[in-house]
Amino acid sequence: MPFSLEAEQSVLGSIMIDPSGMDSIAALISRDDFYLPEHAEIFSAMQSMYVKSKNIDVVTLIDELVVSGTYDEAGGNAYLKLIAETVPTAANAVDYAKIVRDKAILRQLIEAGEDIVEAAYTGEDGAEQLVEYAESKIFRIAEGRENKNFVHIRDALIQVYERLKLLKENPEAVKGTPTGFNALDSVIVGLGKSDLVLVGARPGMGKTSFAMNIATASAIATKKTVCVFNLEMSAEQLANRMLSSEAQVDSYKMRSGQLDNDDWEAIAYASSRLSEADILIDDTPGISVTAMKSKLRRVKNLGLVVIDYLGLMQGDGHKDNRVQEVSEISRSLKLLAKELNVPVICCAQLSRGPENRPDKRPMLSDLRDSGAIEQDADVVMFLYRDEYYKEDTPAQSIAEVIIAKNRHGSLDKVKLGWIGRFTKFTNLAPGDEAAQ
Repeated sequence: MPFSLEAEQSVLGSIMIDPSGMDSIAALISRDDFYLPEHAEIFSAMQSMYVKSKNIDVVTLIDELVVSGTYDEAGGNAYLKLIAETVPTAANAVDYAKIVRDKAILRQLIEAGEDIVEAAYTGEDGAEQLVEYAESKIFRIAEGRENKNFVHIRDALIQVYERLKLLKENPEAVKGTPTGFNALDSVIVGLGKSDLVLVGARPGMGKTSFAMNIATASAIATKKTVCVFNLEMSAEQLANRMLSSEAQVDSYKMRSGQLDNDDWEAIAYASSRLSEADILIDDTPGISVTAMKSKLRRVKNLGLVVIDYLGLMQGDGHKDNRVQEVSEISRSLKLLAKELNVPVICCAQLSRGPENRPDKRPMLSDLRDSGAIEQDADVVMFLYRDEYYKEDTPAQSIAEVIIAKNRHGSLDKVKLGWIGRFTKFTNLAPGDEAAQ
């Protein structure tokens, strides 16, 4: 197995010379990164002494090992003295630690590879599951090497000040990723980086259309890549719906091909506009968060992720019931948003709860399968159209976006226009909104 005896000994010897270097070394490696067990025991003892503000030299280290009962495992007096004489100076301690870390990564990769090969020979799982298993093993190694340091409050305040300064210079700017809906952006201040945004509604309320309207607006406004995972429709079907919405051509006419010259002209213009938007569509059925992460890691200039919808996703491992599986998926989506530092919009079906109430507007308790969804999401928005339940309602072609959870701000309700034949949500003119 890959390892460097000299580097491991030199790291330990450097700490004996200059214990203050422990901070930098511990930020790079842990006891598990040492290949030889005696080195792991010595490093562990040194860490314990450093935390207790004890001096670290051969004599004090021997005493610490004796007290902890690991003296023999550490190699004894002769070996400790040998390590102390390995390096003349601690100047290169960090470089030695990096070598130890790199060798540890190589060993982890070899072990992961052996596990993957064994699983492939066994063949108990399908090829697709094995690929996801392999990716998850490698990702865990990569994620385990990321060391995020503390950020001093002074540095964080500088970032806050710079953002406030930009907002002062341009008060009308949306602070997060724009949704394309002015009333909504004014409440949630755009989609925040690393936010998990849940869009819930009963079937037929327009979840997909709402999410795709946001995806299009975001891609055009920010010039960043928007990745759409649609587990319900093919890429062609989704593109057809998005084109209908953007061109404002009746979706039935789009499906049937009954188009006139004006329709073709509108479609040509909308196609050109949509083609300029950097929108990537993945229609893999039953995709898992691990598989999503694998694909998203390769995307450059990523600005937004849209998932339609939660109920069709699969967990990465076996769970006893769907509630546990959805809880795992929900938590993984939040971690995905945080790791990629982009907003993640996830659509979700609601239970039949609204159907059994006089007021059909959704509530947080209507989220299906798991309360973890509500907990993990930063923003929860529900869609409601009164005309769906009441044909004679005065609120024709009006949709409500109910902001039921907003980790960063207030709860509210905003109104949008709804054009069903174009599967399109629109901004309302101030007078139209007041009338409703």
